[in-house]
Amino acid sequence: MTGTRAAAAGQAVSAPTRVAAVDCGTNSIRLLVADVDPATGTLTDLDRRMTIVRLGQGVDRTGRLAPEALERTFAACREYAEVIRSLGAARVGFVATSATRDAENREEFTRGVREILGVEPQVITGDREAALSFTGATRDLAGRADLDTPYLVVDIGGGSTECVLGDAGVRAARSVDIGCVRLTERHLTRDGEVADPPPPERIAAIRADIAAALDLAEETVPLREARTLVGLAGSVTTVAGIALGLPEYDPRAIHHARIPVARVREVTERLLRSTHAERAALPVMHPGRVDVIAAGALVLLSIMERTGAAEVVVSEHDILDGIAWSLA
Repeated sequence: MTGTRAAAAGQAVSAPTRVAAVDCGTNSIRLLVADVDPATGTLTDLDRRMTIVRLGQGVDRTGRLAPEALERTFAACREYAEVIRSLGAARVGFVATSATRDAENREEFTRGVREILGVEPQVITGDREAALSFTGATRDLAGRADLDTPYLVVDIGGGSTECVLGDAGVRAARSVDIGCVRLTERHLTRDGEVADPPPPERIAAIRADIAAALDLAEETVPLREARTLVGLAGSVTTVAGIALGLPEYDPRAIHHARIPVARVREVTERLLRSTHAERAALPVMHPGRVDVIAAGALVLLSIMERTGAAEVVVSEHDILDGIAWSLA
């Protein structure tokens, strides 16, 4: 029925809502401006971008957001504010996650965001972060006959990793403090320099932290009940791009790629053997991930080993998409 005929029949015809979603994590801040139509279940990207700001620089050690990290983040916020205004988003949502949750001076951060973007940033709990990530990642997987449920969605961030089990909705979720930045700063960084390549004892220390965190996650989330592992965020998509041998970062090729555990292991071992220069030379590598990608890859591999997953389904849709749907 056309819009005119629907209106004539007394039926309401809803237009898509233009929303802007901002996700500020430990390593990056990301923006999605999209037209969201709950009636048709469609989300249409208008602008999707990411800036590495390393907001969580030193938070694991000091418990505070560093002044230079705040200024990098505020500079990105000013850029995003211009994009949001130019595209005319009707609703704006700003979510901050692990690094901000952990910081003693997070009010300094929230005040700066309010002044620049005119919205109150939500410093969300790990459980809320997990639910938004699950919604964003699985909404376009519904009805896929080639993927069994329940899904285990793992969102490997800079400061934390969210593990969410569910099918039509979330059944169980847990956020644990293992992220690529946190683990790199804790075990691979000495006097501001990252060990390249890391010695075996430091890799073993990272593995021990991951194992302990996954033990905690399993107290809440039955990880081994998963039938499909869905991986999100920059560590996972970068590993996928390397595994696929892409000549450049291509989100269309990466989205819903299925990477076998053997390839994830090969890529992880390669990254752990590599120097900074060798990692930086990889064509899909963002400069802001060079020093933290090995730890992120090790988190993904450890989760696959723990759950017995034969492959990971990689998603470019994540918490940003979940925030956008919540705004609409």
